[in-house]
Amino acid sequence: MSHLIPLPRKQAKIVQQMIDDWQAGDVVDVATAERLRQSIQPIPFDWQRLAKYAMWGAIACIVIALGAVVADEALLVLFKLFFDAPDLVKCAALLGIAAGFFHWGLSRRRNKPDRIYTNEALFFLGVIMVAGAIGWFGKAMDSGSGHFSLLLLMAAVVYCMLGLLFPSVLVWVFGLLALGAWFGAETGYVSGWGAYYLGMNYPTRFVLFGLALLAGVWLMQRLPRLHAFTGSTKVMGYLYTFVAIWIMSIFGNYGDRYSWHNAGQLELFGYGVLFLSASAAAIWHGLKYDDSVSRGFGITFLFINLYTRFFEYFWEGTHKAIFFAILGVSLWWLGSHAEKVWQADVLRRLIAKAPAGE
Repeated sequence: MSHLIPLPRKQAKIVQQMIDDWQAGDVVDVATAERLRQSIQPIPFDWQRLAKYAMWGAIACIVIALGAVVADEALLVLFKLFFDAPDLVKCAALLGIAAGFFHWGLSRRRNKPDRIYTNEALFFLGVIMVAGAIGWFGKAMDSGSGHFSLLLLMAAVVYCMLGLLFPSVLVWVFGLLALGAWFGAETGYVSGWGAYYLGMNYPTRFVLFGLALLAGVWLMQRLPRLHAFTGSTKVMGYLYTFVAIWIMSIFGNYGDRYSWHNAGQLELFGYGVLFLSASAAAIWHGLKYDDSVSRGFGITFLFINLYTRFFEYFWEGTHKAIFFAILGVSLWWLGSHAEKVWQADVLRRLIAKAPAGE
């Protein structure tokens, strides 16, 4: 067959059973059912997932190995020479190592483009080295002002530029993470590390930051050079926005524990409604424009909102056995419903991709 849909063995078995049930119930005819069966290609082993996890495991082992090296007496002298060197020398050394990792990753990408996880792991190691280099640069230039957010801004600019240059979505995402860290640290520094900046606590500020990223996606879609990064930027924008709104729905726009404890439920109720409205808006946008990212975030945080309110309003007044029984039953129903939706989506894709005839 010209169109085969690879599925893990367990999932393929479930889909095969559903096709049998559809045929038995006259939902599809025999010919259609047979075409659907022949369009399924069971995967004996998920090597892609193994490759991804193995690469992350390799990075963790490298970090552990470096820690073990420190205990080696023969190498302690080399480390002592490094740490006793001027801060700018250490910065330059780490930049050199980072350049080596990036060059290695780019070379492997040209020669072995199919080794996605290995190449990205090398970029990740380069990102870590750049972070260390910026840290030592900041220590060398430190004037005692405590304005370390400038280093985070530098990291964000460097990562985003490298992400565009390579190009690498992984490095770009680290740039967005550094940009978020800069935003939080900079507003904290400007406000004298107080609870509020322009009348907003940290979660409220990050709602605006996430919305700014989402607005940036709209602009990026009009620049061909940035098309490859719109998906990751959208995910990060939604993540910043919804996590911040979720925290706001619990703590409101309060900056200290005392004010939050003295706030009434009615005062916090409005933030819960805001959270619900944001989730509904994301779901509506996802359905209207067939945006799976928007729809997925909306549905996920809609249920997070519901379970948060459940804990908030019923934890104290409900017997814990009854509380967790209700919670367990609701999660069981949610999982069962999600599985049905997933299976229906798989079958729709099978029907859409299955050949019309032999």
